Amino acid sequence: MRTSFHPKLVNAPFLDPGLFIAFQYQRRALLFDLGDLHALAPRELQKVSHVFVTHAHMDHFIGFDFLLRALLGRDKEIHLFGPPEFSDRVEGKLAGYTWNLVDAYEHSLSIKVTEVWPEKLKTKAYRCQDRFQPSGMEEEVPFEGVLLEEPSFRLEAVLLDHCVPCLGFALVESFSIRIDKERLDELGLPVGPWLTRFKRTLHEQNNLDKAFMVTWEQAGKVTKESRFVLGELAEKIARISPGQKIAYISDVAGRPENLDKAERLVRHADSLFIEAPFLDRDREIAEKKSHLTAKQAGTLARRAGVKHLTVFHFSPRYAERAQELEREAMEAFNSKR
Repeated sequence: MRTSFHPKLVNAPFLDPGLFIAFQYQRRALLFDLGDLHALAPRELQKVSHVFVTHAHMDHFIGFDFLLRALLGRDKEIHLFGPPEFSDRVEGKLAGYTWNLVDAYEHSLSIKVTEVWPEKLKTKAYRCQDRFQPSGMEEEVPFEGVLLEEPSFRLEAVLLDHCVPCLGFALVESFSIRIDKERLDELGLPVGPWLTRFKRTLHEQNNLDKAFMVTWEQAGKVTKESRFVLGELAEKIARISPGQKIAYISDVAGRPENLDKAERLVRHADSLFIEAPFLDRDREIAEKKSHLTAKQAGTLARRAGVKHLTVFHFSPRYAERAQELEREAMEAFNSKR
């Protein structure tokens, strides 16, 4: 399936968990978990608009400083989502540095932090030029399963248990728009920022008779324009198909109530990225550490009707034995399919 979103694990399976999802034809990305981020280039981190953190254990949150450094001094607003009391963790990180020079910065980074509670979302704002002290009043809105909704997608979440509250996430695309590059070339149309505007307009507009301007740009300036009817242009250059669903589950106890909630969240996902730290013969250890086994991960994916499974977050006790974890997960996933 072609999609507007391109997911990749940040690290190899034995290293810190994390998922980076880039937007096609946009300078934008989403990030799930903030473990070690050194595998991501600064230009990739600077595309991130929203970060979704499962919980604040070190291997899921130590990369906050690295992300902050990549964004500091830029005119940008970034949104962070985490479980209850997540704002305290962010404030603790921010309080670890001296900010006496930032009020002279030309550009001001803004951070909005949202805590996900069972029935509400609580959001605080922090501005670089205020030395990252909380600014304004805390906002509170009901939580009904959706953290973020835009015309092209929504981000769903559920609170799970890892001996602390831990979030699972699912990115659900409204519908996918694939641009036919050959048709662009045949029509003499450029690849450029207008394609992002074109996709956004298709997602937002019901009126396909609306005029749409294709623009040619150099150095950020429009040098040429051409008028089209939106629907006619879509028929010529766009291939529209059902949207994709990408789910991310990490650090969750394998108890029935957890598995049921996670299964509902990831149901019919096109791609599921899920932890598989332990082999099922070591289930007792997994239970003590509130993690899944590879067999539990694969079984959950099969029961949820997932199309493609990727396992990660392997325990170092299986160093050099990654294939055993992958095989166990895939055998459970493909059983009676």
